[in-house]
Amino acid sequence: MAMSETLAKKFGYSEKVMDHFKNPRNVGVMEDADVTSKVGSVACGDLIKLYLKFDPDRDQIKDIKFESYGCAANIATSSMMTEMVKGKTIEEARMVTFKDISETLGGLPRIKLHCAVLSRQGLETAFLKYEAKRGRVKMDEPFIYKILRGVLDPVQGVDIISAKILQGTKIEGNKITLDLKAKPDSELAKSLAEDMHDAFEGLDVELDLRFKE
Repeated sequence: MAMSETLAKKFGYSEKVMDHFKNPRNVGVMEDADVTSKVGSVACGDLIKLYLKFDPDRDQIKDIKFESYGCAANIATSSMMTEMVKGKTIEEARMVTFKDISETLGGLPRIKLHCAVLSRQGLETAFLKYEAKRGRVKMDEPFIYKILRGVLDPVQGVDIISAKILQGTKIEGNKITLDLKAKPDSELAKSLAEDMHDAFEGLDVELDLRFKE
C-alpha cells in the first residue's frame, strides 16, 4: 500500500524522501558486478545489498545498483546515496557522509538516521572488499572487524561487535575462524551464519564459524 502524503508528513518525511521511495534510482541486480556488499538484517527490518562496477584505471564507480528491504527511509537513503557517488572515484565517494545523504534528502527524522548510516556502511564495505580483491589492503583482524560492522545482531539491532557476539578471531592464510556467542543450531546462529557468509561474499576466504553459548 502506498504511503499517503498525510502519513509522510506525520513521519517527518520530506518530498525528496518520498520521491526516492516511490521512484528509487539505480535499483536492481548487477550480474557482472566487481564487488557486492550486504549490510543490515532482515530480522532487524533494514537490509541493503549493493552492486558496484569500477573503472580499474581510475578507481571510478562506473555503475552502482542496490536492493533494499526495509522502510521508506531505507529505500530513499540507498537511492540517494547511489546517485551521489555514481561516477565518483573511491576517494571522492568516501567524502560523502551519512549526514550529506540525509541533508540532500531534505532531512530525516532522528529515528530514521540509522538508514543513512547503513547505506554509508554498505558503501564503505564495498570499497574495502574491492581494495582487498585488488591486493591493496591486508585481510587482517582490523579488516575483518570493519567488514563485520555491517552484520547486525537481530535482537539488539546493533553490529555483532558492539553486541559482544564476536568473541574472538583467528587468521591462518585465507582461513578465518570466528568465535561467536550464540547457541549452536539456534535461529540466531543460522541467521548470523548466513549474514556473515554474505558479508565476505566474493573474497577468497574460508570462514570457520564456531558458535558457543
